[in-house]
Amino acid sequence: MLPHSENAYAELARQQIEFARNYTLSLLGDIEPGDWFQQPSGVTHLAWQIGHLSMAQYMLTLFRLRGKLPADEEIIPKAFLKRFVKGSRPEADPSKYPSPAEIRGTFDAVYAQLMRELPEYRDDQLQTTVVEPYAVYNNTLGSLLFCAAHEMLHAGQIGLLRRLLGKSPVR
Repeated sequence: MLPHSENAYAELARQQIEFARNYTLSLLGDIEPGDWFQQPSGVTHLAWQIGHLSMAQYMLTLFRLRGKLPADEEIIPKAFLKRFVKGSRPEADPSKYPSPAEIRGTFDAVYAQLMRELPEYRDDQLQTTVVEPYAVYNNTLGSLLFCAAHEMLHAGQIGLLRRLLGKSPVR
């Protein structure tokens, strides 16, 4: 049940983003850094999936909520954004990427910053129109809701990679 408050939709979006992140973390729990660049399907690897989720979460949430701030370079450097942008393709060569620890650090830092900032927004502030591309609705709320759905889509790919790496499914 949605609470009746001036930030009920912001809270709903926060809960969905949090649920998606917790599920993704459960998929990563027992995967060693040495497996992050394995491409058992020949299509993708964990490093790209987590890097892409970091970039997308930043762009769909923090960037759409308040634009780019100078301090964001510390959270997610410009080169990182470019490496994992929509349309980029996973490459098997680990030297072309940050280390798994750096990717995971960025993944965690973007999420932590979003969780600090999101409670500050009221529902009326989430009606700001965003330019394409967008999904769900052409406003900031739609961007937040799509962030959770986007992470769940990639969680499915991460789950498949787990299985191809010989890991058990997460329950």
